[in-house]
Amino acid sequence: MEAPSTSQQHDRRSRPQESTGGLWDSVKKAAFVIGSGLFFLVAFRNSVTWHLQRFWGASGDFWQTQWTKLYIAFNGNEAALFIFGAMLVPTFFFWLVNAFLMVVDTTGKPSVITRYRIQTDKNNPVDPERLRQAVKTVLFNQLFLSVPLVVLTFSLMQWRGEPCSPELPTFHWVLLELAICGLLEEILFYYSHRLFHHPTFYKHIHKIHHEWTAPVGVVSLYAHPVEHVCSNMLPALIGPILLGSHLATTSLWFTIALLVTTVSHCGYHLPLLPSPEFHDFHHLKFNQCYGVLGVLDRLHGTDDKFRKTKAYERHTLLLSLTPLTESIPDPPKKSE
Repeated sequence: MEAPSTSQQHDRRSRPQESTGGLWDSVKKAAFVIGSGLFFLVAFRNSVTWHLQRFWGASGDFWQTQWTKLYIAFNGNEAALFIFGAMLVPTFFFWLVNAFLMVVDTTGKPSVITRYRIQTDKNNPVDPERLRQAVKTVLFNQLFLSVPLVVLTFSLMQWRGEPCSPELPTFHWVLLELAICGLLEEILFYYSHRLFHHPTFYKHIHKIHHEWTAPVGVVSLYAHPVEHVCSNMLPALIGPILLGSHLATTSLWFTIALLVTTVSHCGYHLPLLPSPEFHDFHHLKFNQCYGVLGVLDRLHGTDDKFRKTKAYERHTLLLSLTPLTESIPDPPKKSE
């Protein structure tokens, strides 16, 4: 056998370094995403509180006062309060955002939104009948799977602590819990999602979700019941259960999780919103980009093809009004 050439030896030595550097790059990106989200959350909370106290005459701790009023309004019925906060509030925001997106998807208007479409040749506009079928499945999953799971979660959290404690947690503790919940979701979602791509499960379960190679927002919860429980719900539930989170934190976390997955599936790379390029590429190519933050994909090498594409270059926070499909266009297709 011939001895490996100098260039081959160099390639072998450089691969571990590239892998380590790539993983660290993904960790930094994940930290940036989580850190930025928490920073804006702090700024939003402080700003809203200040304005409410200044202009509406609120006194004392504004959020604690509002929570006390809500607690009294439910007359101590903590089960009803938990269902309201952990299920109805996040679901309201989910459908509020998706109602707007569905109008845009089916009408193709306004162009100020549609010009940011990622897969420019698809969903232009979305088939209304196909969308209605997706909505029916999502409603089924929420009513007959999500609601019972949230009820079960309340029982577990009552055993764990006081999810509806009269006293709110400190805001800094809420931020820490949100970060932990995000990391736990990344781990559980990545491995459960990748498991559903195994041929044994894909054909009968996960294929339903991948009927949409160009996803839209509401498709984020369009899934087989088994997948909805194991891959959509459990990764989001596990954090609050393990941490014994207060309902205020749980409600905020569920709302954020639903809005983030909506953005990831919406099909539009809009200014100042998290980039959906990563998960959009997953729907397009199936065997890449299984996670949420991308750290585990880099660790396991399941984003190697993605990192060679223009979509990877576009996978960044858009800070201008020019669509990234224009500033970083795909290479021209080769003529057959």
